Amino acid sequence: MKFRIGNKRAARMSSSTLPVIDISSLSRGDDPTAVARALRAACVESGFFYVSGHGVPAGLLPRLESLSRAFFARPLEEKNRIRMELGGRAWRGFFSQGSELTSGQPDQKEGLYFGAELSSDHPDVAMGLPLHGANLFPDVDGFRSTVLEVLSALTELGHLVMRGLSISLDLDPAYFHDRCTKDPLVLFRIFNYPHLGAQRDPGHWGVGEHTDYGLLTLLYQDESGGLEVRSPRGWISAPPLPGTFVCNIGDMLERMTGGHFRSTPHRVRNDSPQDRLSAAFFFDPNFHARIEPIPGYGDRADPSDVEGRWDQASVHAFEGTYGDYLLAITPRPESPLARKLTGQRPFRAPHSEPGRLWTPSRAGSLRTSLRR
Repeated sequence: MKFRIGNKRAARMSSSTLPVIDISSLSRGDDPTAVARALRAACVESGFFYVSGHGVPAGLLPRLESLSRAFFARPLEEKNRIRMELGGRAWRGFFSQGSELTSGQPDQKEGLYFGAELSSDHPDVAMGLPLHGANLFPDVDGFRSTVLEVLSALTELGHLVMRGLSISLDLDPAYFHDRCTKDPLVLFRIFNYPHLGAQRDPGHWGVGEHTDYGLLTLLYQDESGGLEVRSPRGWISAPPLPGTFVCNIGDMLERMTGGHFRSTPHRVRNDSPQDRLSAAFFFDPNFHARIEPIPGYGDRADPSDVEGRWDQASVHAFEGTYGDYLLAITPRPESPLARKLTGQRPFRAPHSEPGRLWTPSRAGSLRTSLRR
């Protein structure tokens, strides 16, 4: 089936002008035409939208929020008992405020990093594959079980949205599943943006302008607001809407669609009178999946589009697996954590010209884009 941009049957507009798309028909097995049209329009026009009718239990993320606030309220010494340095190549654990940089500026946030819980005898863990392994969970009653429940629910939701996106591109519904997401690389981040009050530097952001690396991001945010999305009309807010997740597409989906779908820059600043908490779930290609243009879309790519990118780096010039892509943008080799993660892999992207595709601002940290 062919879809025309602009259909509004499955979407309503939020005050931020980002569409709210009810995807319940995808899980019910109903006619997907309306939701597919709405998804395609959103991905072409803004790369950002809200999803409702997603089926995630209503109390699950608020429960996680409560547990997370209890953890972040603890003294730094206690939080550092699960610091990321202890997570090794799995890249899991706690990081403190100011530890992450965006374009050389420290982010005004602290956070927890999680991923799929894998035992030491899992093949990818046994071979020392980065971003695979066991999590470091806070010593808070119910935290571990809640995080694992969230990972399961959001992985299922990620598959559902990707199915809708496959249909929206006139592809087999299992297109992405069969090629790169049957066993997705899932990354989950919980961020706390402290209320800084008069101490806040107007030039510093909770996290500065960036795009996300992978396929799809699902974001839960508390009532504080602060997420902003770059649009042709300038920066617009993406405030929290009850019962929804903010959803945006990443660089790999822009790459696969030849730029037909947009990976849109966004940023966060906490101007509220309280700490801001968000939880970002990244549904990405399998580490070993080769990232290739979708037939009929890849020929639209323009590798010279760097001037329109926040980082002056074209995603269309990349060739290789998703793991190649991630390893190319890990921290510089002199970083102790980078040595654990990459085994001192040279600071250069595969199949790329040094200094052209990957700039220092983009490659300064794997965590730079895994953020909201």
